[in-house]
Amino acid sequence: MTSQIETDEHKALREAVAALGKKYGRDYITRTVAEGRAPTELWQEAGKLGYLGVNLSEEYGGGGGGITDLSIVLEELGAAGSPLLMLVVSPAICGTVISRFGTEEQKRAWLPGLSDGSRLMAFGITEPDAGSNSHRITTTARRDPDTGDWLLTGRKVFISGVDIADAVLIVGRTEDARTGRLKPCLFIVPTDAGGFHKQPIDMELSAAEKQFELVLDDVRLPADALVGDEDAGLLQLFAGLNPERIMTAAFAIGMGRYALSKAIEYARDRTVWKTPIGAHQAIAHPLAQAHIDLELAHLMMQKAAHLYDAGDDIGAGEAANMAKYAAGEACVRAVDQSVHTLGGNGLTREFGLASLITAARVARIAPVSREMILNYVSHQTLGLPKSY
Repeated sequence: MTSQIETDEHKALREAVAALGKKYGRDYITRTVAEGRAPTELWQEAGKLGYLGVNLSEEYGGGGGGITDLSIVLEELGAAGSPLLMLVVSPAICGTVISRFGTEEQKRAWLPGLSDGSRLMAFGITEPDAGSNSHRITTTARRDPDTGDWLLTGRKVFISGVDIADAVLIVGRTEDARTGRLKPCLFIVPTDAGGFHKQPIDMELSAAEKQFELVLDDVRLPADALVGDEDAGLLQLFAGLNPERIMTAAFAIGMGRYALSKAIEYARDRTVWKTPIGAHQAIAHPLAQAHIDLELAHLMMQKAAHLYDAGDDIGAGEAANMAKYAAGEACVRAVDQSVHTLGGNGLTREFGLASLITAARVARIAPVSREMILNYVSHQTLGLPKSY
């Protein structure tokens, strides 16, 4: 999916990443899932080639690009059947937040490792009773008056890749000394910290990256574990959530492209009564429609990424939500139609599409449901009143 509106540099990046994805492919991801491990080899090679940190500053070992560049990396790996889910989390969310709001010490400690793949950071926001509503987060941090350390307590669920991460960027809340109200703050929490407990969640989803529940039991953190300004939590939080939505769109578009390519190949080759089934409009038209939907979602993703890289956080927020919505819907439809095109073969392990039925729904559900995006658009864009 190259585009005439892309720069020559972006086209070259797309071609190079596509070649890396083809080297590994769907069989590699399937094998890592079966072995119960992360796609370490692909992650390390992508880091060595400079793809993991392509959005991060050259000063700290990155490629000096933006979310536009990183979305190309994830999309092309996905289109080859070998997406890296932690690209959404480690360089896109955590790398972006630390780049924009971290101290010089935090940048030097984390960004070079996030760029070359030698370090990995997970992101923890979702809680059992606070999914889309970040205002209901109950994970709290309080100061130890004797040492100045932070003590972090709470629970998180559906946190990706904690077993392979060096730290988790945790969204907690602290008490405002002036009002007594709780305000969101971000903390870098090492996964080997005392009081940090992780438990894998048994998922039907077939993915190389595992999901975890976290229990934070008075995890003691130094004062410099706080990222950014204690009074600017929401600003800092959404600086990471907009790239997350853009990257989720890239994840979905890549997956949809992969599924569609398999269906197209099958429709060309599968012959019934001396005619390829792809010659029949009942087969061809739904595949064409799926392609159109993916292309439209891709354009919105490009818009969102360009707005974000240009520093337009408000415009990027609207476009990122729309891109994530469009890509999630397009991905689900593309996967469903691809499986249907193959008929019974679409449900076999040999063709490897059936597992995508579950995986495709991730883009509809995470990191924010399509219903909450429709709420956002109806309230923020259309100016309609809230029902809640």
